[in-house]
Amino acid sequence: MDPSARSAANRALALLLGLNLLNYLDRYILAAVELEVRNAFFPATDPDSRFKTGLLATVFLLSYMVAAPFFGRLADRMSRWVLIGLAAGVWSLATGATGLAATFFMLVLTRAFVGIGEGGFGPAAPTLIADYFPVERRGKMMAWFYLAIPVGSAIGFAFGGKVAEAYGWRMPFFLVTVPGLLLALLCLRQRDPRESLVPVAKPKSTLRRDLGQLLRIRAYASNTAAMTAMTFAIGGISFWVPSYLTEFRGLTDKGNVNLIFGAITAGAGALATLAGGWMGDRYRERIKGSYFVVSGLGMAVSVPCLLAMLWTPFPAAWVLMFLAVFFLFFNTGPSNTALANAVPAGIRGSGFALNILLIHALGDAISPPLLGWIAGRTNYNVAFYVVAGMMALASIIWLLGARTLDEDTRRAEAASPTPAA
Repeated sequence: MDPSARSAANRALALLLGLNLLNYLDRYILAAVELEVRNAFFPATDPDSRFKTGLLATVFLLSYMVAAPFFGRLADRMSRWVLIGLAAGVWSLATGATGLAATFFMLVLTRAFVGIGEGGFGPAAPTLIADYFPVERRGKMMAWFYLAIPVGSAIGFAFGGKVAEAYGWRMPFFLVTVPGLLLALLCLRQRDPRESLVPVAKPKSTLRRDLGQLLRIRAYASNTAAMTAMTFAIGGISFWVPSYLTEFRGLTDKGNVNLIFGAITAGAGALATLAGGWMGDRYRERIKGSYFVVSGLGMAVSVPCLLAMLWTPFPAAWVLMFLAVFFLFFNTGPSNTALANAVPAGIRGSGFALNILLIHALGDAISPPLLGWIAGRTNYNVAFYVVAGMMALASIIWLLGARTLDEDTRRAEAASPTPAA
């Protein structure tokens, strides 16, 4: 990669990382203020109030996962930067509108529009990174992009909790609207990197043909299955841990609880995301299916840490929570890099879109209300046993799927366009 191309790629990565930070910050402000929202819209005697607030996450994810396949096909056919800019504008305006919601129905509606906006960003952004960076560097670059998941989520928890404590639960949603709109405008000024690539001849693309091609890629199928189980776990943990800590474990200072949990998520998640991406690249030539092996082993270690945390008193439990989060996020860079590597560039946007649809439809669209229902009728520990089981399932699928990844990656690279002379 020549210096000018490297500089353009790094600038693009920085812009996408900034947007992804806001993306996850916007999502997890709601989790930070869930108790305040619940008290604002439902009586304390309502036994299904947790289930109803959990549905806010489900509505967001339903709109996100339904919109993603449509936008994923657009990402393979139009400027990905234009699509991302428009998507970021929509989700930023909808986030601001969340703070204006006067009824629970209005709150549901605004979260649906946040999901639609993020449905345009989700498939296009990692596909752009794969366009900018060669296969041997994608693990590290994807890790930097997905660093936004733990850091943005943590900022959302901490920022949302502290601002809501001082100014009410609506204010955090207002404050993140303008930065999102400014970054959206910057996207519209970017040039799509595919303009400098030599295309590979391929049959006329149809939805049926593309879906059939994707589902025949064994590494893609196994990766999506493992990511579904992982997403179920992360969705449940991220939504319910703040309430679990204050309502079940007796940590009464909600502002500080959100701050500590946010710091753990940011620190452990960031370190793990970067380390996982680095290890996947580092051992790519030495270990068959290294991205899957790194993902599976990390998840396997996270399971006993989570279970031990449930029965350990605080403050010692914070250490186990740090370890559980660290190994839970270890797969983020490798699994998404494997997703990009195993799919030919011409259908990569559709590949990420289908992945988004499946992992959320069967993962974190289900887990917040389901775990809320379980916790409301038993206790939070029982709900987190279900989470641990899904984490173990993800580990097994990744480790079993490692044998097919390298072969599918070679096929995808052979079918992808190359830089113009």
